[in-house]
Parts: sequence; C-alpha cells; structure tokens
Amino acid sequence: MPVAILWLASCGPSKNKEIYNIKSIEDRLYAPTAASFNKPGADSLLQLYSSFIKKYPGDSLTRRYIFKAGNLYMTEGNGKSALEMFDMYMTTYPEDPKTPVCLFFKAFIYETIFNNLDKAQETYILFLEKYPRHEFANDAKMSLSNLGKTPDQIVAQFEANKKADSARVADSLKKISRKKR
Repeated sequence: MPVAILWLASCGPSKNKEIYNIKSIEDRLYAPTAASFNKPGADSLLQLYSSFIKKYPGDSLTRRYIFKAGNLYMTEGNGKSALEMFDMYMTTYPEDPKTPVCLFFKAFIYETIFNNLDKAQETYILFLEKYPRHEFANDAKMSLSNLGKTPDQIVAQFEANKKADSARVADSLKKISRKKR
C-alpha cells in the first residue's frame, strides 16, 4: 500500500474527505486549462482551508493551507484576510523558510491593495533588516525605490538609467581607446 494511502487511512473519515475536497478544488482552480480566475471556486477553497486550519491546527497540512490561503486572499484582493493568514503563519512558524516570504507579501499588500505607502515602506525595510540575503531582497529594494511612483514614472526612470549607463559605457570605451594609442 503506498505511503499516501496509509497516511490518509490513518486520518479520520471526515479529515480524509476535507483533504480530498481541498485537493479536488485546487486541481480545478489551478489546472492548466483554467481560462480565468474562478471566484466561487476560490471562495469555496478558502472556506475549506479555514475549516481545516481551525479543526486541525497541529496537522502537517495546516502550515501549507495557511500559506495557500494567504496567497489566495491576496489574489482576490482581500488584504485584511491575507494579512491575517500571513501573520498567523509567521507567528506559528517563525523559523520556517516561507516566513520571510510572508513578510514580503505583507509589504506588497500594504503597497498594492491598501495603498498604504508608509506601512509598505516600514514592512519592506523590516524585511531587508531581517532577511538581507533572501532571494526577495532585491525585489524589496526595487519596491522601496519605486514606492508611490506611477508606471509612467518607473518607465521614465528606467529609460533615464539606461541612457546614463550607455553614456558611461561610451565614455569608458573612449578612455580605453585613447590609452591604446
């Protein structure tokens, strides 16, 4: 008997059914053939996650479901519930590798959903202080440097930087060319 079947058999029938229902909805929502976001399906999945998290706080799947719920709430634009999930995750699993991601997502939510740039800045800075070498550190720095800018302002800044870089390269090439003479 495969390990997964043994594991499911060790759970109660109600728990097995909840896990099966969660997996079933996840498979439909995240299927490669899914054409668009399915709000009713997402809401059903969030209810199942919430129920499982409350009933089985010590279960090994709870950690995963809290994180997934936070992401799904964020996708829906429900910043308050997403923050609650990410806070729960960081409090319950402070040493987990996904804890820094939760903190980064919190900053992102303050920035993009709530448009609370002060809180976003504070949270991005906290992220960089706590996790300066994390794979999202450059993203946090970039977000800080672009906080409050419109897309047009960001593009204009990018083009100005690109032009300045090209000018520096051209100047360096001229200097090298003169030295070779």
